[in-house]
Amino acid sequence: MGMFLRIMAVLLIVAACGSRGDFSAPRNLDDACGLASERPQYFRAMQQAERRWSVPVPVQMAIIHAESRFIGDARTPHRWAAGVIPMGRQSSAYGYSQALDRTWEEYQAETGRRSARRDRIQDATDFIGWYSHKSRDRNGIPLHDARNLYLAYHEGHTGFANGSYRAKGWLMNVADRVATRAVMYDAQLRSCRRL
Repeated sequence: MGMFLRIMAVLLIVAACGSRGDFSAPRNLDDACGLASERPQYFRAMQQAERRWSVPVPVQMAIIHAESRFIGDARTPHRWAAGVIPMGRQSSAYGYSQALDRTWEEYQAETGRRSARRDRIQDATDFIGWYSHKSRDRNGIPLHDARNLYLAYHEGHTGFANGSYRAKGWLMNVADRVATRAVMYDAQLRSCRRL
């Protein structure tokens, strides 16, 4: 029995060490150059998505910042009944991109990327590129227009077309911050010669 417990302990330690990546946020989310230096794999993933989908790196960065603050395993908060009974999560949004289950499945089917995962930065940035590209095709949003791309990202293509965001002052404020952050990230990346 002692040998069995030792083997189980070793397996649990190995599983704990290898089952998850480092999903923590980079140190300074207001410094695009620092973020690119600290997490070069993020920057490479965004550049690859920009080449594939033509969505600028600063726009991708601003959307990820708004959605997950660059936390790879981010989830929406739990809902509670009567303040004590857990009712599950507010939505199925998960990962860097906070993509919903059904939208992620649509992305996987359309792109043929069946093994793509929302908690992998390469897949999340590709998803943002794919979704933004669809927003351009369906709603005529330019790929450098971070504000409206974010509104379509949050509300869905039909919701954006119907103007559902207009009744959500808080969302319009978030979209304005996304646009401001994209401009800031763009200027920073140009100054550190990353673009």
